[in-house]
Amino acid sequence: MNGVLHWLAHRRVPLGFLCAVIAYTFAQPTWRSIAIGCLVALPGELFRVWAAGHIDKGREVTRSGPYRLVRHPLYLGSVVLGLGFIVAARSAVSGVVVALYLAVTLIASIRTEEAGLERKFGGEYAAYREGRAAPVDRPFRLERVWANREHRAMAGFVLAMGLLAMRGLF
Repeated sequence: MNGVLHWLAHRRVPLGFLCAVIAYTFAQPTWRSIAIGCLVALPGELFRVWAAGHIDKGREVTRSGPYRLVRHPLYLGSVVLGLGFIVAARSAVSGVVVALYLAVTLIASIRTEEAGLERKFGGEYAAYREGRAAPVDRPFRLERVWANREHRAMAGFVLAMGLLAMRGLF
C-alpha cells in the first residue's frame, strides 16, 4: 500500500492535468458560476500564499503562520481552490472528478510526507503533529513564496478560470 501512496503522491501533478481535461470536458460554466467559483477559490489561494511564505520545505518542522492552525495549510488551500473550481464548472461529473482527485492524491501526499517528516525529524515532528510543539514566531517572507513556487499555483488558478470562461463562451 505504501508503494501505491508514494506513486500517487509523486504523480499528483500529471494526474491533476488528466483530471482537469476530464473535468473541463463535462464543465458547463456560466459567468455567474465562474464569478462565484472565483470568490470561493480566492481565499484558498491566499491561504496557500500565507503558508508558502512560512515554510522551508524539508529543512524544518514549520510552526509559524498557518502552520500554527493546521498541519497542512497548503493542501487545505488546494481543497478550497478545488471547491471553487467545482462551483465554477457547474457540473456534477466535474465535481466528482475533482473531489476524487483531491481526496486520493492529497491523502496519499499527506501520508507520504508525514512518514518522511517522521523519519527526518522524529520526535520534533511527532510533537508538532500531536500539538505539543510550541509555535515559532517567524515573519512571512515573499522570498519563501517564490522559492516554494507558489506563483505556479496562482498561474494555474488564473488559467483554470480563464479556460472555464472560454468554455462558457463556446
